[in-house]
Amino acid sequence: MMYYSVAIDGPAGAGKSTMARRAAQTLGFVYVDTGAIYRAVACWVLRAGVQPEDGAAVAALLPQMRMRLSWTPDGVQHVFLNEEDLTAQLRRPEVSEAASKVSALPAVRQFLLDTQRDVAKTHNVIMDGRDIGTVVLPNADVKIFLSASAEVRARRRWLELQAAGRPDSYEEVLRDMNERDYRDSHRAAAPLACARDAQRLDTSDLSLEESITEILKIIREKTGL
Repeated sequence: MMYYSVAIDGPAGAGKSTMARRAAQTLGFVYVDTGAIYRAVACWVLRAGVQPEDGAAVAALLPQMRMRLSWTPDGVQHVFLNEEDLTAQLRRPEVSEAASKVSALPAVRQFLLDTQRDVAKTHNVIMDGRDIGTVVLPNADVKIFLSASAEVRARRRWLELQAAGRPDSYEEVLRDMNERDYRDSHRAAAPLACARDAQRLDTSDLSLEESITEILKIIREKTGL
């Protein structure tokens, strides 16, 4: 049986997860949130008292980790590590910060490669991340690179934090966004990059609904669905 794979890459705060999830629901695809997979590793690293930038110490923990993904009937992804569902813990700020650091480690990226590719072998998938179209699924049927200005992405994230009752200022969020962009695009292992055959989509001036409509249009044009 033939399965379709869609790779959506882009910087932090570009809306990849929300848009990819909505598009997958519309098409009946499985949505794979690869960021959550790295966050699960980061969560485990923090629990172990290991510094997330300590490559050797993090690599030593990897053989103890058994990763499993599952989805609810309505398509919500759950990440299990050693059979513990860590999903509810993955959006904590300290986990997000640690995930950016562990995701830069070659050993971690290699460790999680098969987990990601195995899903695409048995499902129609939309997978989002930083290097899906360039490294994880280089032969994906559809590749999209989402972008938006750092100011727009920071404002979106700041509004989310405000809604959650967080006191972070817009300036703090923008600074963190710029630092994250620099780390992601300058890391040695699979840096953030637009695949040569990816279609770029700048969502700076698009609403969420308009962005999802454009993504679905690209996917349908490429696959004939």
